[in-house]
Amino acid sequence: MELIAYAERAVALVNTHDPAAGSDRLASGDDVLDLLPPSWTVTRTAARDALAELLAARPRLRHVFEEAAAGHHRRAVHALNTLLSDFPVSLSISGHELQDWHMHLADDDAGQARTYVTGAVFGLAYTIAERGIERLGMCCATSCHFVFVDMTTNASRRYCSDRCATRTNVAAYRARVKAASGDIG
Repeated sequence: MELIAYAERAVALVNTHDPAAGSDRLASGDDVLDLLPPSWTVTRTAARDALAELLAARPRLRHVFEEAAAGHHRRAVHALNTLLSDFPVSLSISGHELQDWHMHLADDDAGQARTYVTGAVFGLAYTIAERGIERLGMCCATSCHFVFVDMTTNASRRYCSDRCATRTNVAAYRARVKAASGDIG
């Protein structure tokens, strides 16, 4: 089990809301189905029931990223520890047809949202403990408020996506060209 990969659940959940654009991609049971791992078997009713708990956890997870990105590491860890307390890990071993034994981080009976958030919270905690808190980041693009987990070798990631990095670099290039052409005339 790749424990750090669970942190991507937190990223996916937080990034369903773009405060700058005022868009929310977590407004219905269908949105919940899009968020949950494809291997999960979830009914539309269960997805609809999970919506409120996911929406409640989302700003709390964002807060962890915001505090970490602002360099308020103790506050970020405190917020994450509170989440760990509210979404405790309940380890279990499972296998399909008595093969492929693997660990689960939450009791499946706890509900889809709780299982998802428990994994997300544990993934962030594991990432911080193994890689450092500076691995939790917020996109440096001016108009973007998405978060990310930096898995680069040298911890150099600054943008949530290649799209944001390219857009920022193109804007900077155009500004330099404009400034240089203004100096000539």
